Amino acid sequence: MANKVKITLVKSLIGSTKKQIKIAKALGLTKKDQTVEHENTPVIMGMVNAISHLLKVAE
Repeated sequence: MANKVKITLVKSLIGSTKKQIKIAKALGLTKKDQTVEHENTPVIMGMVNAISHLLKVAE
């Protein structure tokens, strides 16, 4: 079983680019302080790295 990561949106998406907003929505994040849990895969981590300045990630 792969590791899970908890991803929390800590900054608002207001003022972000359309691409950053699409990535956040693809991760399931729509509101500030919302937390989702995903498998730790290269695809998910690539999305996290693209908007890392908006997120907090915990294993």
